[in-house]
Amino acid sequence: MGTIRNYPTPEGAVLQKDFQIRVRAAGQVEWQEVSCYQVKVDMHEVRCASMAYFDFSQEAEVEITCPALFFIYQVDVRPLSAGIKAEYDSKKIRLHLDRPVKLSIEVNRERFHNLHLIAGRIREDRPEPESGNTIFLPGDLKKVSVHRTEDLVRQLERMPEGRCVYFGPGLHYLEECAMRIPSDTEVYLEGGAVLVGTFIISHRENIRIHGRGCLYLANFERFGGLNAIRISHGRNVRIEGIHLINPPHYSVYIGGSEKIEIEDITAFSCEGWSDGVDIMSSTDITVKDCFLRTSDDCVAIYGRRWDYNADSRNITVSSCCLWADVAHPTVIGTHGDYEHDGNVLEDIRFEDLDILEHREHQDGYLGCMAINAGDKNTVRNVVYEDIRIEPFQRGKLLDIQVKRNPDYNPVPGGGIAHIRFKNITYTGCGEVKSCIRGYDAEHIVSDVTIENLSIRGKKAESLAEAGIETGPFAKEIRLLS
Repeated sequence: MGTIRNYPTPEGAVLQKDFQIRVRAAGQVEWQEVSCYQVKVDMHEVRCASMAYFDFSQEAEVEITCPALFFIYQVDVRPLSAGIKAEYDSKKIRLHLDRPVKLSIEVNRERFHNLHLIAGRIREDRPEPESGNTIFLPGDLKKVSVHRTEDLVRQLERMPEGRCVYFGPGLHYLEECAMRIPSDTEVYLEGGAVLVGTFIISHRENIRIHGRGCLYLANFERFGGLNAIRISHGRNVRIEGIHLINPPHYSVYIGGSEKIEIEDITAFSCEGWSDGVDIMSSTDITVKDCFLRTSDDCVAIYGRRWDYNADSRNITVSSCCLWADVAHPTVIGTHGDYEHDGNVLEDIRFEDLDILEHREHQDGYLGCMAINAGDKNTVRNVVYEDIRIEPFQRGKLLDIQVKRNPDYNPVPGGGIAHIRFKNITYTGCGEVKSCIRGYDAEHIVSDVTIENLSIRGKKAESLAEAGIETGPFAKEIRLLS
């Protein structure tokens, strides 16, 4: 028989009442109530959606009611590739889950007041809270816990390697909003922990941040520039399992770093420049099994940016759901070292992705799969494979350009070469035409192969049929059916 691991909800956590959720292990009688957290979405008209999470083994049954709705006439469960069908009547929705999934439940075609249901696997890697190398902050479900970050860090630094700080269920505040994590440290957020503040990893290594709790930053101003997690000149860092709610800037900021793993996180944002995962001048990066709903780029890969100036290479983004309420689901190449020779962005792979939305009204920022080489950057050896694009509101499938964006690029990019698209499907309609275009004879796009592109259930047999326009400075562009 399966098991449900549900988590307590601290008083003071910001909840959303659009849905009532109950869950039980398949075959059991007793239901458990699951709380819905409020997550804000869409920067142009900010609205409040819901996020609920629990973990389970084997199989689970989920029952959802919508108290404010008079009648349920349609339920969409996405990504469609999950193959999960909802049973519903006028008042209730029922789901049967046989594996961990991250889902959007959209009732009566509502995408902005939807339910994000995060049903994970039960993890057995919780650290021992009573260990001598652990600072255990148990939390309190009835009142706020405030932590002096300087004291926490000082304590950790006095401990031997293998040290840990453990946040238990409850509402936690970090004094001065930020905690700088020392090297060789584990940070654990237990399910039911809501931490108001940000983690900073600066010139540090061998760090793991994990658990099932939340980092909550919805109350900070946009121009405060806070990230949920900032990794600056870090090495050997792993972020896993946690929920990042409405940081005013990037959810995960990676600059000048190497050997970084981001896995099984969820992130939501509603501000300009509140990207999901941004990778700048970094190498050996993996982003896996994440659900990113952002009001700017979901995943962006750059060269030089602010204090970081190096190439970016060996980056893989896989098995993720990407939802861009604004801008790109994926973009490469915008920023680089334009004052010198630019940067090289290479050996990048996007695979097994579900793109749930692309909604951008500025023509310069379109493209589910965008390579916009600016600032003398060279982008090469990029693969997009097994990409499933669901109907979106406004955008392009692909946008491959050497360009000069006057808002960000004093000079155009150097060039784009050796790009592969394979097994790409799009089920929507009304998309803006895709483009593959160089800048001039010195700054070209070359060697682009598109294999097995299916649009609205039909394999494209030509670039024209695929809705792809090519400019005069693009060569060796091939479409293989």
